[in-house]
Amino acid sequence: MKTVNRLLLAACLALPLAACQKDEAPQQVERAPVAVPTTEASADWRAYLQDLVPRHMEGITNQPYIYLVPGESTDDFQGNYDRLLEKASTDLQRGIVRGNLLAYAGPNPAKVADLASAAFQGVPAGSMQGVRVLYIGSAAENERVKAAVEPAGVEYVFVEAK
Repeated sequence: MKTVNRLLLAACLALPLAACQKDEAPQQVERAPVAVPTTEASADWRAYLQDLVPRHMEGITNQPYIYLVPGESTDDFQGNYDRLLEKASTDLQRGIVRGNLLAYAGPNPAKVADLASAAFQGVPAGSMQGVRVLYIGSAAENERVKAAVEPAGVEYVFVEAK
């Protein structure tokens, strides 16, 4: 009788453990992409970039540098643009190491292209191997940005904001 009770007790204890070890593949649900903002609201653009930039982070090991050019209708646009350009230029002059991503975006693709092109002036050729540059803008400005950043040796990625 003791043996039967022990076997039943062992079976009761082992059954829940056996059920827990079921091999189920984790379900991964892909979120729908956030639409490109149709306004110059910086909050909308931040939400868009928080969705888009992580989709291009494969192989990137560091926190991305994101340069969001404000809309031209914002207060003190020129002052904000100049400070952003100074920050972007300083970041590049200090040196960006392998495993980083630089993302350039904003409601006016021409101004974004201006910022990216100006920031890369003076960057030594081949000095940014292993760095990814993400330009989010218009196809019309794509080649201009590509020509400005590729001599530095970066991996260039273009995403059309349409």
